[in-house]
Amino acid sequence: MVCFCFLVDQQRKVRRSKPAAGTCSRCGSGASVADMKTATRFCHVPFYWKSWKAIICTFCGAVLRSYR
Repeated sequence: MVCFCFLVDQQRKVRRSKPAAGTCSRCGSGASVADMKTATRFCHVPFYWKSWKAIICTFCGAVLRSYR
């Protein structure tokens, strides 16, 4: 009997952020420029990291624009 179990998740973390001009198009709150880090894990073992910049909303956390 063969059993396949795939448990993959992805976490985003804000490493640094600073205020930016403009507002969020979804909620109308302020925006900030952030250095983001994405970690992809397979069965709780991280196997891929990616760092990128994004403009995010300070209230709802939506990614308004990403620079990869």
